[in-house]
Amino acid sequence: MNTRKLAEFRIKPAAVIIAILLLAGATSCNDNNNNAGLPRFEDAPCPEVVPFAEKGLPTPQELEDSRCGFLFVPESRTEPLAAGSRAESGVRTIRLAVIIVPSENQPPLPDPVVHLAGGPGGSSLIELESLTAAGVNRDRDLILMSQRGTLFADPELTCVEFDEYSIESLGVPTDSKANRDMHIAASEACFIRLSGSGIDLSAYNTVENAADFADLRRALGIAEWNVFGVSYGTYLGQTLMYQHPEGIRTVTLDSVEPLEDADMASTASRNAREGFDNIFAACEAQPACAARYPDLAGTFTRLVNELESDPVTASVQIGGGPPVEVVLDGGGIVNGIIDTAFRTQEFPNVPAWIDELDNGQPENMALTRAIPAFIPPNVLGFGMTFGMLCSGYFAEDSEAQVLALGRMAFPDYPDSVLAPSLHFTDALEDCRIWNFPKTPKALRTATGSDIPTLVVSGTFDAVTPPSTGQAGAVPLENSIVLAFPGVGHAVIQSNGCAQEVFASFLDNPGAPDTSCVAVLEPAPFNVDE
Repeated sequence: MNTRKLAEFRIKPAAVIIAILLLAGATSCNDNNNNAGLPRFEDAPCPEVVPFAEKGLPTPQELEDSRCGFLFVPESRTEPLAAGSRAESGVRTIRLAVIIVPSENQPPLPDPVVHLAGGPGGSSLIELESLTAAGVNRDRDLILMSQRGTLFADPELTCVEFDEYSIESLGVPTDSKANRDMHIAASEACFIRLSGSGIDLSAYNTVENAADFADLRRALGIAEWNVFGVSYGTYLGQTLMYQHPEGIRTVTLDSVEPLEDADMASTASRNAREGFDNIFAACEAQPACAARYPDLAGTFTRLVNELESDPVTASVQIGGGPPVEVVLDGGGIVNGIIDTAFRTQEFPNVPAWIDELDNGQPENMALTRAIPAFIPPNVLGFGMTFGMLCSGYFAEDSEAQVLALGRMAFPDYPDSVLAPSLHFTDALEDCRIWNFPKTPKALRTATGSDIPTLVVSGTFDAVTPPSTGQAGAVPLENSIVLAFPGVGHAVIQSNGCAQEVFASFLDNPGAPDTSCVAVLEPAPFNVDE
């Protein structure tokens, strides 16, 4: 075949990180003199605030003209001062790195855009280049802040144990006991290390996170801003607009996780089914794809069952590194296609990958499992990931519910594929370890809003498909809901039409120009022999 091989894919670290933000050595802010007068913002040189090179990440050129600094906030707004706290004023303090990127067109309009990153556990700061490339700062300054516990915040709740596990786990089947045992061991090791560091892990949740952003707006003296959340950032954005609506001019929710979808592990199968159905239907609608790959959905289901019983192994390379052995079972290929949602540009190859796998060439499908494992170490804020997942996303989940809904969505898949939860594999086991208090139901309930809101989804997104956008928009009485054909996760950073709609919405929230959506079609699938 002449299809472009994923094996030739060379990955930029920032691009890989963006692709993993839906998946799942702490320090302390020890300046006791900085605990008075919270919250507050302090300017600082960008290299001090965001030392990209120290993390093995490329330094964005945009930093040269940007303003940087730290937001100082309480670690917990509800807990009394713990014995032995480092704060003299009675408040345990954390600091969050901030970058303010100037607008391309000067002077900027007075209402900047603040970006809320996904994950949970991801950092907006490493998405700087992709956001500016998408024109998010075309007419307005763009504000990026490291969410509490994430990269460049203090403390950083990263887990080298999980970074190592992610690579080691490629050598065993996704749905195996060996993988589950390795996962749990890494989770326990990270939890024990972080919980013994004096950090109040229970404070790293969405309620506190939203309060940080409300404090940021006030500390910067901004009268109004436009909130732009992606993936988990939409969950955070909804929390912000419901609990801290002051000063919010507009909200954009991109790849929506509805606030009231507390059972995210359970609904993962439903969401995957919608994304898969849309991909397979799009192939059937393209004559060349339908002729070259007849019954693509049936072929994939058969492969899921065959590989779950008899996995295959492929050797792949990531970014010019040494060969890596990857085991593919049924869960491995299902989660691999789900993860392709984070790389919209690769969707044209999906039918070819399935066909190659069916014909004894598993390398490209193996890469869909391997790519998420090779992020730079100590970049994802796993402490924030589990703090949010276990206090909010999975607050109502149970193993029985996960399996029952999995069977409803994919009745032809083996239980062993469905029981660990698609996409959130073994996350319920993590929540037994990271035993956080549940966020009160009232704070996970949509109360309604009349703030102008743009809701966008990609039809090929198997993580947050269009139905989740529609559900999230129900309580938003002043919302515009759009689905972009052939697009995956993080729609605005992936699609030119979405970028124009976003810009038009910011200029005219009441009547943006959405005409390009009606003529948008999925890119042709690759059918080369």
